[in-house]
Amino acid sequence: MPSPADTSSSDHDASMRFAQALADAASPLTLGRFRQSFEVDTKRDESPVTIADRETEAELRAMIARRYPDHGILGEEHGRERLDAEYVWVIDPIDGTRSFISGWPLWGTLIALLRDGRPLLGVIDAPAVGERWSAQVGEPTRLNGEPCRVSGCETLTEARFYTTSPFYFAADERKGLDQVMEQAALVRFGGDCYGYGLLASGHIDLIIETGLEPYDYLALVTIVEGAGGVISDWRGRPLGLDSCGQVIAAASTELHRQALAMIAAAAR
Repeated sequence: MPSPADTSSSDHDASMRFAQALADAASPLTLGRFRQSFEVDTKRDESPVTIADRETEAELRAMIARRYPDHGILGEEHGRERLDAEYVWVIDPIDGTRSFISGWPLWGTLIALLRDGRPLLGVIDAPAVGERWSAQVGEPTRLNGEPCRVSGCETLTEARFYTTSPFYFAADERKGLDQVMEQAALVRFGGDCYGYGLLASGHIDLIIETGLEPYDYLALVTIVEGAGGVISDWRGRPLGLDSCGQVIAAASTELHRQALAMIAAAAR
């Protein structure tokens, strides 16, 4: 399997420019529906979906098909195509649909490009607040074009901890979560993908989540790592298309190690 580093910098740059173009195209489509009247449907997994989710993903998929017809696509709303391709785009048109439908501005569009299952680049675009994080492998993470960096926090008792919602955790997962929350210096809920951008910018130190899908987390990998952070599943393994959806991101290797150890101990 070739390494992401085998891809030339010019190819990386062209892919990133296209990812930025995808985010640019998504922004007016999502913002045009934000805080407007629309119907909310419920999917089989009980999660909400709107016309903005569906229309936006359809447009992004069409753009990818025109530009890269041999690439695969995985999206939240319209399924998967050619996931065995060398390059696969992974998109979530609105990560944080519950925030979107309730008028809360901390939702975003997620875009990732994988090569042989490994993330090459990622974009978190939060159009309602005018912030966009982007990163490609081997390059620093940028917020609105300027490099950003994690805090480097190394101690759980000093960490600012976030999770989208403790209600998403199954009963057998809550013990570890509760112990982390008891130790952390600050605990807050909410944010979806926006929290990972804040972690990459040094404002949040630790995030633990569960029940995520590949389109929820693959765009986050290069963004967290490019800012100097660590992101993995709950066993410390790299995130990929087949990961179980348990995600932990931290501002340092040591903080990541402490949180993983606490989760593992609670599971025994």
